[in-house]
Amino acid sequence: MKLNQIKDNPGSSKKRMRVGRGIGSGKGKTGGRGVKGQKSRTGVAIKGFEGGQMPLHRRLPKRGFVNVFRVELNELNLDRLQTAIDAKKIDLSNTITNDLLVEAGVLSKKRQGLKLLGKGKITAKANFEVAAASKTAIEAIEKAGGSVKVVPVKKPVEVAEKA
Repeated sequence: MKLNQIKDNPGSSKKRMRVGRGIGSGKGKTGGRGVKGQKSRTGVAIKGFEGGQMPLHRRLPKRGFVNVFRVELNELNLDRLQTAIDAKKIDLSNTITNDLLVEAGVLSKKRQGLKLLGKGKITAKANFEVAAASKTAIEAIEKAGGSVKVVPVKKPVEVAEKA
């Protein structure tokens, strides 16, 4: 095979339509754009434009609000926590915090704090430092011989500046 014998596979490339090259081409004169007006020209971006009339997205009323003081917490059930303790992912000699659980791989993302929920049973004696905990979770941990210290979450700096 020589360089002058190299060809594309049949059907792999298609001839492009040459627009605006005379009436006989089938795409002459207006070039497939219809006739007249703003849309027949290039560089027109008019999404939502209604010819000067107030657009629909501005005519409709606004609904709801965004709470700038919202606190995003990691939620963790006792059964998932017990599974991690059984798998030796968590060292019980330390106080269990949000950071420790993220490092251990129990939680995937570090949010503003940790909330313990009471689903399941816990048998391990452990000390917790959390942003929030349900009554049933606190009862179950204290019954197992552990303790729960609730430390309120501080507002993020950027949110406090905006408000």
